[in-house]
Amino acid sequence: MSHLWRIGNDLREGAEMADDSFGHLERLVSELDARGLLARVVRTQSGRVFVRVINPNATSLAENVTCRVAAQDVPDPWFCWSWGERMHAADDPAGAATKVARVLAAVGE
Repeated sequence: MSHLWRIGNDLREGAEMADDSFGHLERLVSELDARGLLARVVRTQSGRVFVRVINPNATSLAENVTCRVAAQDVPDPWFCWSWGERMHAADDPAGAATKVARVLAAVGE
């Protein structure tokens, strides 16, 4: 099963992706899937890559998660919320998935 959605230009599954964050995002998708959330890696025409996550029990509850690769001010890659705030270290996709699942939980879940 593919975890890759395409928006815009052709993107072949299995093609080499220059963005180092793709592997981190794929591992996050696996963890989110295990928690019952719908999650897919999306790549836009501009090359931006993120995970689109939806709670299937309440589809209005959704989030886009990005992965920021290491930089001078942040030596390790991080998952970030859609508004850019750091959420969790990318080397712990299970911990990040737990946070996303908690945020996207419907009342009573």
